[in-house]
Amino acid sequence: MLKRRWRVIDAALRLTDLAMLAVAFPIAYYVRDSVSGDRLGALYPMSWYFSTVAPTLLLWIGASAVCSVYGNYRTRTLSLELSRLVRSGALVAGGLGALAFFSKQQEVSRLFVALYAVLAVALLMLNRLVVRGVARSARRHGRNTRRFAVMGGGAPALEIIKNMARHQEWGIEFAGFVHDCVSTPPPGVGPVLGSVDSLRRVFEQQVIDELVIAAPSVGAETIQKALLACEEMGISARICMDFPMLRISRVALDDLGGIPSVAFSPVPSDALALLAKRAFDIAVSAVALLCLAPLLAIAAVAIRLDSPGPALFRQRRVGRNGRTFQVLKFRSMYLDAEQKLQLLRTRNEMSGPVFKLKDDPRVTRVGRFIRKTSMDELPQFWNVLRGDMSVVGPRPPLPSEVEQYEPWQRRRLSVRPGITCTWQVSGRNDVDFDRWMELDLKYIDNWSLWCDFAIVLKTIPAVFNGR
Repeated sequence: MLKRRWRVIDAALRLTDLAMLAVAFPIAYYVRDSVSGDRLGALYPMSWYFSTVAPTLLLWIGASAVCSVYGNYRTRTLSLELSRLVRSGALVAGGLGALAFFSKQQEVSRLFVALYAVLAVALLMLNRLVVRGVARSARRHGRNTRRFAVMGGGAPALEIIKNMARHQEWGIEFAGFVHDCVSTPPPGVGPVLGSVDSLRRVFEQQVIDELVIAAPSVGAETIQKALLACEEMGISARICMDFPMLRISRVALDDLGGIPSVAFSPVPSDALALLAKRAFDIAVSAVALLCLAPLLAIAAVAIRLDSPGPALFRQRRVGRNGRTFQVLKFRSMYLDAEQKLQLLRTRNEMSGPVFKLKDDPRVTRVGRFIRKTSMDELPQFWNVLRGDMSVVGPRPPLPSEVEQYEPWQRRRLSVRPGITCTWQVSGRNDVDFDRWMELDLKYIDNWSLWCDFAIVLKTIPAVFNGR
């Protein structure tokens, strides 16, 4: 359960973390300075590094939001909390390295940055361990606890009680049941405090911090009556709903013009993380188009000299949720490739609706090279910059392929398509169609910024190895 003053605790923890990040700075400096030698070289005075403190704190604020460091502490496991701290620390270290690179500050000690990141994360972890230790000690002495009552009966109410009992570390105490005159509370589990009609009297006579409503066993009118009583008496309420048929959808509270609603999303929905992904896409595509402009020009000239026709190939593809767009690629085939496709269907080396042929006679000489090196995909950075695609995501299919999808395969269209994906770095033609779809769905279900970074890093050797 959340504490009533959780915002105060959240703000205090955020300020303490910022203090830990600031304290780690001089410690890292003196540790690095103590190991300075002829090979490492001496550091500049500490005052020279002061200008990096403010960017570091700003980077932490952004990284902690992306990695969801702050939030519901009481019900979060220690391992999850520490892993998020480590990921945020790594993002801060990477951000500092990027700032040093783009500002051309060659004097920044890489060992100092590494030491700072390790010490900062260690202090943040220590802070969490101390906070949890103090909270546990307080709960053992009867403080920092929450008392909750359950309204409803049957299996849903019993499951709530059992789930709370499995997590004694949350500091939650079961006060008893409130019945709704229809469902019967499980016998022998706990006291019956009263009915929903006497809920105000129950709150006056009992210490109740929160009312948990087992929605599957309680009617809508009864829930409304209980919520009004909680609101009037200043008691928090929580509605627990059971949706056993949902396996991957993320649940979130929403508001439709003042009407409370529960939203179910089978795709990533973290606004900050998705914003960071879009910022990453814009930055990478813009830098790629600028830096690779000479190479793109050379490839375009080579394609025009090798065979008649335009250098760029435009094709209608299916994007997010069925939206179509024109994907850009360097032309790697002769102009009559589409007409010859039907003659080659029997030689298809890929299962499913996708056509793949290793020694495709429609491919030009230059086309074989740009396909082998994946240069034919480079113009798609323009699609990424426009917002039609992402750097990482399922490959955009043809409309004719989508028409042959099975229902479970269409879910791969629920996110922006990408230039590279898990399938791209897994051997392409060595992976059959069903496995390809499974890899895309696994990517969607487990998406994170770390996942995108890992795929980008795996793409680089895959391109050089010609896979």
